[in-house]
Amino acid sequence: MHLISGRTHPELAKEIAEHLNVKLSKVTLEDFANGEIRVRLNESVRGDDVFIIQTQGTLVHQAIFEQLLMIDAAKRASARSITAVCPLLCYARADRKAAGREPIGARLIVDLLSQAGADRIMSIDLHSGQTQGFFNGPFGHLIAMPLFRKYVVEHFGNDVVFVAPDAGRVKLAERYSSKLDAPMAIIHKSRSAMERNNVEAKHLIGDVKGKACVIIDDMIDTAGTFCAAADLLKERGAKTVYGLATHGILSADASKRIEASVFEKVIVTNTVPVDTHGLTNKVEVLSVAPLLANAMQAVATASSVSALFEGENQI
Repeated sequence: MHLISGRTHPELAKEIAEHLNVKLSKVTLEDFANGEIRVRLNESVRGDDVFIIQTQGTLVHQAIFEQLLMIDAAKRASARSITAVCPLLCYARADRKAAGREPIGARLIVDLLSQAGADRIMSIDLHSGQTQGFFNGPFGHLIAMPLFRKYVVEHFGNDVVFVAPDAGRVKLAERYSSKLDAPMAIIHKSRSAMERNNVEAKHLIGDVKGKACVIIDDMIDTAGTFCAAADLLKERGAKTVYGLATHGILSADASKRIEASVFEKVIVTNTVPVDTHGLTNKVEVLSVAPLLANAMQAVATASSVSALFEGENQI
């Protein structure tokens, strides 16, 4: 079993290796003057299971191609199996044509990983479960729900309302609501046709007055949707507002928005390196290393990955 890490999130890879009680395999990763990447595996992987860990949430295009080169190197070095471990799979939001003459970016990324030589892909909380269908092979779709559910019970108790910030997260909110026997609410949002990343939360379905609300989403990018949803909940009488999101990308002014928002706390995971640049103390980070380590161990021993999540990851 070989764990090979790219350069986008080595801290997470080291933490996974510690949970598995193995050492990260040595690899040379260098940049040429013109930006090309040199990759060389410094250990033999012939006949072994190789896991190539690279989150694609930061330095996106460099991360993608670096991972593709590492996969190709492992394939040409006669690895028995190659798993592309992408804690955050980039372009996952482009999983369909929303308008004419648009690409389907998620399909393209999956095809690239496949063509490079990946036998399996592993990722956490895809933007849409249908992305699994783009890959003609095993796709380990992991979920951060066990981490968040434990956190909610320990810190918020059961007297909460789970809130979907838009129509696309309704199923996710329903699952938390069902598992914790709690009510849910739904926010209808609209995006400005004139200004990119400008979101307005307009309508609320459900009762939140005097209650602790937990907004559930798969990622926080610019935090526009998140903060607009929080403002609406507060306007409608919510006592406190919290946020849960798997991927804390925190692009642009996201940290400033969160600090200025009505959120008491926003909980994310370390699928990507989380850096608030010292702008807010409201963001708390949970580690997904145990989830990934257990899933990788299951793959290496030909055990069930779904069993680790009691089948809840099948969406």
